[in-house]
Amino acid sequence: MNKEKIKTIAYWVVTVLTAGNYAFAGFSYLQRGPEVVAGIGSLGYPLYFVSILGVWKILGAIAISIPKFPLLKEWAYAGMFINLTAASVSSLFVGNPIFHIIAPMILLVFVALSWALRPADRRLAGVWSLS
Repeated sequence: MNKEKIKTIAYWVVTVLTAGNYAFAGFSYLQRGPEVVAGIGSLGYPLYFVSILGVWKILGAIAISIPKFPLLKEWAYAGMFINLTAASVSSLFVGNPIFHIIAPMILLVFVALSWALRPADRRLAGVWSLS
């Protein structure tokens, strides 16, 4: 198997996992299940914040999954970076268990890999990626 084919497979694996995670989380947030309500409450954020995050998570999952729209993808990846780092730092500041600090950083690795491995037709011209 050649290098380009391996890169394409790796891109799709991490992108499907990332988009799936974001879509599932988005729907969970919109349903406001007990775990979501408890989690957002432990961070000190208002409950309406989960609705905002839920919508943006679903839109982010769609944006990185559909073909074309490279500028939209850049914004989606940036939003995911902000979301995951904010989740980790928020958990750190309120003293949540270490899992809640590390888990978003693990997901951030998937987001970063999806961004870096994306094919040329999903990138803005001149934006760095793994070759």
